[in-house]
Amino acid sequence: MKLNWEGALLALLVVEILLFGAFNPRMLDLNMLLFSTSDFICIGIVALPLTLVIISGGIDISLGSTIGLCAIALGVMMQAGLPMMAAVPLTLALGLLCGLLNAALIHYTGISPLVITLGTLYLYGGGALLLSGFAGATGFEGIGGFPDAFTAFANLTLFGLPVPLVLFLIITLLFWVLAHKARFGRHLFLLGQNPRAARYAAMPVNGMLYGVYGLVGIACAVAALVLVSYFGSARSDLGRDLLMPALTAAVLGGANIYGGSGSVIGTAVAALLVGYLQQGLQMVGIPNQVSSALSGALLIVVVIGRSASLHRETLRAAWRRWLARRGAVNQSGA
Repeated sequence: MKLNWEGALLALLVVEILLFGAFNPRMLDLNMLLFSTSDFICIGIVALPLTLVIISGGIDISLGSTIGLCAIALGVMMQAGLPMMAAVPLTLALGLLCGLLNAALIHYTGISPLVITLGTLYLYGGGALLLSGFAGATGFEGIGGFPDAFTAFANLTLFGLPVPLVLFLIITLLFWVLAHKARFGRHLFLLGQNPRAARYAAMPVNGMLYGVYGLVGIACAVAALVLVSYFGSARSDLGRDLLMPALTAAVLGGANIYGGSGSVIGTAVAALLVGYLQQGLQMVGIPNQVSSALSGALLIVVVIGRSASLHRETLRAAWRRWLARRGAVNQSGA
């Protein structure tokens, strides 16, 4: 079933590219397809660990603010004279800390992950704005002046592919192994399907909680590094528009919003599908606001479709009862 869904997503991706190519032939250029991924590949980088969180039965909506906080923190460290060799690991550590804080708050309060990460969404976003104000980096300029070696990273190629795309493929492979081949993944699916059974089986439920949210935090830091390198400046709003596309990619890729199922490969393909949707709409002259609205509509449609699929037997039974009542009314009227 998963392979069929992933295959359908891949076919849909090809159809999408061909459709946009009919309106703008540049969309069919291979180099354009490869190098334009740098504009949106961070959607996939954060959607992959978000898939694991959703599989476990949780959610993390603070990732956009985490990216902004990591980005501006990197800029502040560079501005303070810290070498990039030290600033980059510290940025990754900050992302990990944000993810672990989310997990700790969920663990010790027992409050819904949606509520907790909504709170940290504003907490991390407020922290990013405070850092921006202290560094005098308000506005769209942000903090610039990064070393050339760092800003060139996102524009380099490896094996003929842009480095951000290669990084995404490597991360996809790592998460695929973790989720679908390792014991951690098997435990994660059971946790999402039946948390009580996972606890009775003496699984490290709390450890998995910290693990998946920590991975989201690290992925956010990686996305921040890629975005700062790509744009050449650190701003507190760099991750502001990534939550909805990342969530759409995870759910469209096969993650069940109720937990217990999901596909890393499906999320990776869906991330490309969502990214090329945004890219294609821009190339045919449709504003970004319309692209965002379509991403939101796509998420709603997918969630409704998944919900209907989960409750299809209930829906079929309700349909049969309605038909039976209708037949009874027709017979009595006759």
